[in-house]
Amino acid sequence: MTTPVADTPTTFKIGRTLRLSTFQIGSAMGEILTASVWNRIMISDLGLPATPVGLLLALQYLLMPIALWVGHRSDNVPLFGRQRSSYIWLGRSVMLIAFPLLALSIQQFEAGMNRQGWLLATVAFLLFGVGKLASGSVYLALVRDSAPPAKRGLAIGAAETVLIALFPIVAIGFGRWMEQYDPAILWQMVWFTAGVGAFFWWFAVVRVENHTLISSRRTADPAAFRHTIGRIWQDGRPRAFFWFLALATFAAWMQDNILEPFGGDVFALDAGVTTRFTGYWGTATVIVLLTYFWLYRRQRPENQQPVTAFGLSFMAVGMFGLGVASAFQIERMVTLTLVFFGAGFGAYTFGGLSLMAAMSPSRNAGAYLGLWTACILLSKGMGTFAGGLLRDLFLLFASPAVAYGLIFIVAGVCLLTAAWLVGRIDIPGFVQHHEAGHEQV
Repeated sequence: MTTPVADTPTTFKIGRTLRLSTFQIGSAMGEILTASVWNRIMISDLGLPATPVGLLLALQYLLMPIALWVGHRSDNVPLFGRQRSSYIWLGRSVMLIAFPLLALSIQQFEAGMNRQGWLLATVAFLLFGVGKLASGSVYLALVRDSAPPAKRGLAIGAAETVLIALFPIVAIGFGRWMEQYDPAILWQMVWFTAGVGAFFWWFAVVRVENHTLISSRRTADPAAFRHTIGRIWQDGRPRAFFWFLALATFAAWMQDNILEPFGGDVFALDAGVTTRFTGYWGTATVIVLLTYFWLYRRQRPENQQPVTAFGLSFMAVGMFGLGVASAFQIERMVTLTLVFFGAGFGAYTFGGLSLMAAMSPSRNAGAYLGLWTACILLSKGMGTFAGGLLRDLFLLFASPAVAYGLIFIVAGVCLLTAAWLVGRIDIPGFVQHHEAGHEQV
């Protein structure tokens, strides 16, 4: 069994990283279209219950083994002569099919054909999830491969920062494009997202991999895959990091499925206003994230546990504030608490991405990043579903104001728990172990 040989870059090229980061334009548009626009139409405009809608949003994340398998395979077996890019393009092509199916599902619901609507929506989210999982971790591995070892955390952080920065831009743009549900405008959004996404998913990746073309192969059969994942999981430090990442992501995204309906149900705000909620906390996230990149750009990534814990604690303050704003129906508090949440999210994202880079040693980088990506996506889906489920359960015995307030309080408690957990992981010891040459085989 031989190790893939790739030309490791010796310099960090900003232009190359920026081009790779344009990949996130299509990613942000797809996420807002599915998790924000479709979600709001289903719950607030069509009056469907939040639980099955949240389950569909979470469904894409339950396909976690795909990220692990494809990440491992991209470490070992080139596809069409490429180590990473062919896997990325194949996965994103599958995602493109999902967008028109979502619009068709809404048409079926409007026509009263709910069975057909749920079927189309289920197929759409399965395709969306398979494509995203098959390409997301491989894209991060390509970003990592494109930078010298000392700058790999910075490269991954830059790409993810662009994604986070685009969320509020796309959310506000889509919110103004369709302030009230209109089927014709929805179809315009669908085709626009598909076209723009396809272009940037190709443009960002094409020819970037010339210097990382794999020149020898290792095996990627099921036994080798199980062996690699088993060796990773045997180490208690990656295991603990997985559970920390799962809880932090779960808590952070409990608000995703219910934030816009919260604005409509508690304060009677229309879609044009509630769609901007993501913009408020997303803008704060980007500002704080860029600030931390500047202040801590020379620090080693494994030393960012205190920053991560601080960010999670600040996010908890934002969630507790939203709980109070909801329970006492104080509309003027909403924007401020969303900004608090976003600021904490920025600090947590900087620290968390740094720790992910530290916890992804060179050998089997695709497998490690596949594990972290799968963890994030699965936990995000579970958090999204849990938010919708708790909404429906709490509404059985409480007013909307109290029900939403309780959800935000639960999320805050989980965030504080994650802040406590991250400080208990020996991440510096893990990095020293692998830098000494004791890597997983």
